[in-house]
Parts: sequence; structure tokens; C-alpha cells
Amino acid sequence: MRILKLVGLFGLTALLGLASCTKDKEETTQLKIHLTDAPYNASAVNVDIREVRVKLQKHDWISLPTNQGIYNLLEYQNGLDTVVATAVVPLDVLQEVRFVLGDANSIVISGQTYPLTIPSGSESGLKIKLQKALSRDIDSLVADFDAALSIHQEGTGDYKLKPVIKLK
Repeated sequence: MRILKLVGLFGLTALLGLASCTKDKEETTQLKIHLTDAPYNASAVNVDIREVRVKLQKHDWISLPTNQGIYNLLEYQNGLDTVVATAVVPLDVLQEVRFVLGDANSIVISGQTYPLTIPSGSESGLKIKLQKALSRDIDSLVADFDAALSIHQEGTGDYKLKPVIKLK
């Protein structure tokens, strides 16, 4: 009888130990960042994406594994999008997304390619502030660039991208 009580006590202790271990483990979610664009009257709007970072409410900045490359935003219209970054992140509130850009940004109009300047794009990145509680399992965020509202031709003829981005 005494052995049964002893075995029962050890079993209960082991269960409590396991329960406390699982409580300490932080919950995570699979976060995917997609890219899409609204229609615009140009042949190409090329954005050189080097890195995607996210800021969560209770965590420091996280650099997501990014599919680096030059993305023609106009290829992702009318319901089409592409995944530019994905990672397992802590289940938290997403506060900011940053797209860090390279310098190979351009716009093609009437067959002519022009450099596309993006203020602070390669330094601090394109910043999108939000308050989105991430859901369990898989959570996706679609960054919808609005090229028509984002691209401005300066008096000098230069083109600048001042992003207008809607998050879905």
C-alpha cells in the first residue's frame, strides 16, 4: 500500500513537472508576408526587397527569412500576390512591418526605364505601423502597394516612391 502511494506521488510530481514545462513554452504562429498591387499605368514598377522585419509588442525586432529580389509590383494585381517572407514567430501583437530595400528600384514608362528613388528605403526601410493580434497556426498579412498613389514624378523628371500601402 505504501509503495502504491509512493508511486502515485512520483506520478503526480512528474505530471505537474510536465505541465509547468509546457506553460513556460511560448506559443508561436507561422507568419507570411505577401505583396500585391493595385493597377497603374506603367509597364513595370520594380522594387528591390532585401529584408523584411517585424516588431512584436513583447519582443525585439525579428528579421524574417526573406525571398530577396526585384519584384515588379504590376505582376501582382487582380487577386495575385507573392510571399516575400515567412517565419515562425511568437504569438503576439504585430506592431510594425519594415521592408528594407536595395538600390535597384525602377519604373518603366513607354519603354523607358527610370530610377525610382525611395526615401530612406535602404536605411530604415518602408515602415508600416499596425496593431494586429496574430492568430494561432498560420497568419498572413498582405501588403497592398497602391502604385498610382505612391509614385510621384518630380519637376526634374525624377520618380519617387512614397508608398501608400494597405494591409489586408
